[in-house]
Amino acid sequence: MPNHWIILLCACFLDAAFGYPHWLYARIRHPVVWMGKGITVLDRNFNRRQFSENLRRALGVLAIVILPAMTLAIALIIHLIGNGLLEILVISTLLAQRSLYDHVHEVYAAIEQHDLVAARERVSRIVGRDITALDEAGVCRAAIESLAESFSDGVVAPIFWAACFGLPGIACYKALNTADSMIGHKDEHYRAFGWAAARADDIANLIPARLSGLLIVLAAHSCAAWRVMWRDAHKHASPNAGWPEAAMAGALGIRLGGPRNYDGVEHPAPFIGGGLCDATKEQLRMALRLYVSACAALWLMLALAWLGTSIV
Repeated sequence: MPNHWIILLCACFLDAAFGYPHWLYARIRHPVVWMGKGITVLDRNFNRRQFSENLRRALGVLAIVILPAMTLAIALIIHLIGNGLLEILVISTLLAQRSLYDHVHEVYAAIEQHDLVAARERVSRIVGRDITALDEAGVCRAAIESLAESFSDGVVAPIFWAACFGLPGIACYKALNTADSMIGHKDEHYRAFGWAAARADDIANLIPARLSGLLIVLAAHSCAAWRVMWRDAHKHASPNAGWPEAAMAGALGIRLGGPRNYDGVEHPAPFIGGGLCDATKEQLRMALRLYVSACAALWLMLALAWLGTSIV
């Protein structure tokens, strides 16, 4: 059985180099899609309108026990098989280094070609806000915010939990994170049932979010990024997303956040960052470079951990 750190480094390399192949997705979909189907079944059976709010909250807690438990069982079976190559392949599918870069770069490419309609359509794939009224600066800001936040929950957090607990750790994290994205909302339908999913995801991202901000600061070699991160991270509605977003805003010298529209309704939010200027395509290009450098810094940490355990 290969060393735990070698498995993780190989999985990172495999994901960064190839991502999740389209032909494989077309045939068997993706593990996150399978998790999503499980959440849909639990939502349909546990989150019924005729149930009281307290019962729906209790069933939401139960759902957050059932889904990770099922995911953990599958991961343990794969782990106990003892095939390092299989673990590398499975872990690589649960990382989003390549896909995140590709999605954001597609937005940049459309803006570079002065095609705002295409840029809006492409950014709509990675953000949940209304995009119809976004100008070029709004598209760039949305893309940069998504890049920073997804660096945390799509790259750093999965790798962090895989580093701590191997395949079972990353599998359970992805189950919780997927549940939060699907049911961890504050609207009337999910406020009670999705409460446990949202709280569990907040806890699971507590350390990775702050590590993500630190990695962006290191990649930028910027005291401003450090200063803005510590000053503005708490302004975000999420207890975690503000850390990488504030670090990115400080590194680029721009402001992120601010009011945004959902379902035609404007939701006020404070700006994050020390800059007064809006994002441009140049800042989006720089954000992509920072993202690559931050991923490289994370790889370096993994390599150092491997060397440290080898020496010991």
